[in-house]
Amino acid sequence: MQQATEIREHMEVVGSDGGHVGRVDHVVGVEIELAKLDLSGGLKHHLIPLTWVEMVDDKVRLNLTQDQAKASWREKH
Repeated sequence: MQQATEIREHMEVVGSDGGHVGRVDHVVGVEIELAKLDLSGGLKHHLIPLTWVEMVDDKVRLNLTQDQAKASWREKH
């Protein structure tokens, strides 16, 4: 996936509705690990699959809304 190489640490991740989902900590394999120190993430690491990424410009834009992403993300244990 070519877009994965464009994803940088600290980029904002937004849903298809423009809602804030989190900030990139780093890319791990086929997932994006979101930064723990983001209040919208409940101060926990969450993982979202790269397949959710619609496009990357100044932000990582998902093909799910903010609520859909938060309902389906995986918490890192």
